[in-house]
Amino acid sequence: MSGEKKARIPCVLCGMNAGGLHAGARGGFEELLSCGGFSYVRCRNCGLVQMNPQPLPEAVRRRYREGHGDDYLSYELANEAAFLRLQELSLAGAGFYRLEKALLPVPPGAERPRILDAGCATGALLEKLRSRGWDARGLEISGPQAEYARRVRGLTVLESPLEESRLPDHSFQAVLASHLIEHLNDPASFVREAGRILAPGGRFYVSTPNIAGFQARLFRERWRSAIFDHLYLFSVRTLSALLRSAGFTVEKIQTWGGLAAGTAPAPVKRLADGAAKRFGFGDVMLIRALKPRT
Repeated sequence: MSGEKKARIPCVLCGMNAGGLHAGARGGFEELLSCGGFSYVRCRNCGLVQMNPQPLPEAVRRRYREGHGDDYLSYELANEAAFLRLQELSLAGAGFYRLEKALLPVPPGAERPRILDAGCATGALLEKLRSRGWDARGLEISGPQAEYARRVRGLTVLESPLEESRLPDHSFQAVLASHLIEHLNDPASFVREAGRILAPGGRFYVSTPNIAGFQARLFRERWRSAIFDHLYLFSVRTLSALLRSAGFTVEKIQTWGGLAAGTAPAPVKRLADGAAKRFGFGDVMLIRALKPRT
């Protein structure tokens, strides 16, 4: 957004220096997308796509907490049912409910398995998980959304980033991050922190837009996920590399979404959606990662 302070940063995945665009074959970045007021660059070393320069962390936090908090709440409430349905479908495809079946229900008096939804918005998914027997906790830095989740749904939601929440080591059996990681200034530290709080054998479910998908390649600067709120645009390869760098084992990868609604006749869209899911070039991806037991 205009007026926010920005800075050049190194590649968050491989640490390559952010000395400038077109910095040479051995390092630096090449400009990928210029979206009017901001640009995405691709690391020449590892291929990660990130906004660079990007808004400073305090500016990003202010945006969600103060500047447009009520707008985000209104948007989430207007789309809540559709978003919940998509989340449930993606988790089902990633095998989440097989994990749930193994952990639930618990005997009377036993401790319920704990799940954390980082970036839980208004808490619709958390509420559903709580009703299924989970000890469901959430994180949401957008004040109006966090307050809605607590006040209306009676959920336990902290209004802080994961890295500042001081959650106990090895205390969760699952961590969810749905369309969150692309908004973060430092996704690497977020992934490491998720690994710290997960119990050995716990699962991390991460969904985000796919820069290597068909829609991103087709629409480029007009791609619906090339927006100012998205500081990183991951591919399956770069997100998998980020997870592995934090000690996770990538267990399952799925993508979906061949063409956006309204961009093609319904029969063509169905064919494109089926092909995207089958061959892995969907617009959105979800990776299930395992924290090893040893």
